[in-house]
Amino acid sequence: MAPTREELKRMASEEIDRRGDEVIQVARAIGEHPEPGFREQRTAAVVSEWFRGFGIPYRDELAMTGVKGELRGGAGEGPTVAVIGELDSLVVPDHPNADTQTGAAHACGHHAQIGMMLATTVGLLASDVLPALKGRVVPFAIPAEEYIQIEYRHGLREQGKVEFLTGKAELLKLGEFDDVDIALITHTSSRPEDGDLVLAGSSNGMVAKMVTFIGRSSHAGAAPWRGINALNAAMVAIQAVHAQRETFHDEDTVRIHPIITKGGDAVSAVPAEVRLESFIRGRTLEAVRDATLKFDRSMRAGAMAIGAEARITTLPGYLPILNDQGLEDLYRPNAEALVGADRVTKAEHRTHSTDMGDLSNLMPVYHPNVRAAEGTGHGNDYVITDWDLGILTAAKAMAFTVIDLLADGADDANRVVAESKPPLTRDGYLSLMRSYMGEEVYAPEIV
Repeated sequence: MAPTREELKRMASEEIDRRGDEVIQVARAIGEHPEPGFREQRTAAVVSEWFRGFGIPYRDELAMTGVKGELRGGAGEGPTVAVIGELDSLVVPDHPNADTQTGAAHACGHHAQIGMMLATTVGLLASDVLPALKGRVVPFAIPAEEYIQIEYRHGLREQGKVEFLTGKAELLKLGEFDDVDIALITHTSSRPEDGDLVLAGSSNGMVAKMVTFIGRSSHAGAAPWRGINALNAAMVAIQAVHAQRETFHDEDTVRIHPIITKGGDAVSAVPAEVRLESFIRGRTLEAVRDATLKFDRSMRAGAMAIGAEARITTLPGYLPILNDQGLEDLYRPNAEALVGADRVTKAEHRTHSTDMGDLSNLMPVYHPNVRAAEGTGHGNDYVITDWDLGILTAAKAMAFTVIDLLADGADDANRVVAESKPPLTRDGYLSLMRSYMGEEVYAPEIV
């Protein structure tokens, strides 16, 4: 007699516990060697080595550093479920675990995500589990979720190494999700109000901006009137953005947060070139579009006021996430069985962004959280403090959900896919993302 779902889950759980210390040590080691997006060679090598050790077929160097494995169920062909972990770090130089050379730091917990993905894989490799599943599981380590170092990534784009600046968008373009029907991922959380496991909510989408203000250099002390101060143009532009904030609707959760990445060349010279980067986030694509028009208008206003030139580059970012209710209906009882119903909470809308949103517009996606960290996300104090919960328990919740999806003839997976109504096809997605790419040069006439 074939094992029941509960028996399969027990086997997976026991195997995750048996290999738990080993997986946690891998995640800790990744945390000690953080690498920002599209540069995660060392981290990708760790994943590849792990796959080789377990005899898992895989392909690597996908979208530069991605690693994609494959587990085949023994009950025949069927749907494919991807279990995703993200390879990249942030850059937070004053984080206690920051790389002293690059400033890279895992201030968002992606090292734990890789641990979760590996632990989920270990659980599904337990004896008798895979033979009972129909379809495939794809453990997938993906680069460049964090949308940082925009100038560097734009350079990769100009060199033809990537088209898109995030890993999942680039992998979608490459067709690496064409064979995936459902995708799961879990992120760490440090929010005190969260339970141990947090059912998925929604999040903002966004586009990215690079703006270069071009002025004219002159001696800042002897003849500043001969110059055109590009830094002043950028400052006026930023203030113009601030003046727009009361026009944003509260329910659209718009966030615009520019930084200046180059403020001039020498304190003794009027700044002739100043560079600015910004995200424009919103709950809906319509909100992002409206805020983008106001941002661009503000950049032009800064240039006009000072007599500088503004070169505005728009780059596609993330789409708002659409978590699948059918997947939540399967995930919730597994989460409650692991930590208790009173320790499972539900996330509402949050104003961060993720490229899992891109996937969620093409297929059923579920993106819960696990409260395993302390500190502020993306801050210098964000650290994983509960490794068992953050890796092993989170992995069990995903492994159990995969079992529910692919056991018993994969009926639940087929139902989830059939009931899902993603708004975009791959071609439609690529067309939409490319429509966001653009460059404008604004050179006002100065009288």
